[in-house]
Order: sequence, then C-alpha cells, then structure tokens
Amino acid sequence: MNKATLINKARAYCEQRGARFTPLREKVYEILVSKHGPMGAYELLDALKETESGAKPATVYRALDFLLDFGFIHRLESTNAFVACYHFGCNHPVQFLICDSCGDVAEIQSEGLKETLDSQAQANGFKVSKQTIEAHGLCSECQQTENTVEKEHSHEC
Repeated sequence: MNKATLINKARAYCEQRGARFTPLREKVYEILVSKHGPMGAYELLDALKETESGAKPATVYRALDFLLDFGFIHRLESTNAFVACYHFGCNHPVQFLICDSCGDVAEIQSEGLKETLDSQAQANGFKVSKQTIEAHGLCSECQQTENTVEKEHSHEC
C-alpha cells in the first residue's frame, strides 16, 4: 500500500471513530511511513522540525500516544523506537524481527504462535490481552555481509 493510500485510510479510520487526525498527527505518521523502519522520538522530532519549527518533545509524544492508541504504529520496547503499522484496524498479535546490525525491522505473523501462547496462558489461569514479541538477530543482507567479511579476513595459519 502506498503512502497516500495508507494516510487516507488512517484519516478515514479516525473519522469513523469520531477522532481527529490532526495535521500534526498525520505528519508524524507520514514520517514513520516514509522511513520504512524504526525511529526514536527525538529522531522524529528532528524530522518534524523540518516543517514544524515550533515542535517540542511533548508534541511528538502526544502524537505518538494517539497513533499507538489507534494502532497506526507499534512501539519496539527493546529499542524504544516506533514503526508504522500497515494493517491497522484489527487487534492482531505482533512479532518483530529486528536486525542488530542495520536496524531493519520486519513485522511478521507467526502461524500458531498466538494459539500456543493463549493455550499456555489459559493453563496457568492467565488471559493475554496484548502480545508483542521481539526477536533480535541479523537480517539476510547483514548475514551475507558478515559472511563476506569473514571470508575476506580469514587466513590459514
């Protein structure tokens, strides 16, 4: 889904729920959608100041809270960063693959993971209300780079 379509979908979603998708909220969301990766709040603030010179940290945090509440973005707890969600409007379990080298983030839907977690939680008398899993490692590109570097620097003793 392209950026304009996604932003229009978010605007319509807010209108259906009687919420205001203010120009500032829209701009913060647009920045995250354009980035195609995680951004910290202060990185967002710097990007926002390019068009909104009076933007302050509280401005960004309020916009982030709104976007989180409506499911337009996700918060990566382990890196304290935010990433756009491209399929908001549904309550879905979230799993992220986070590359520790380049910082790339992929949102995935693992088949059976939610059911397994819910079953184990129920067996322990627990009800899961929200599930986010973050797995850290190396993306395929960084694995290739690492393998290339290792080959270039390997030598026989």
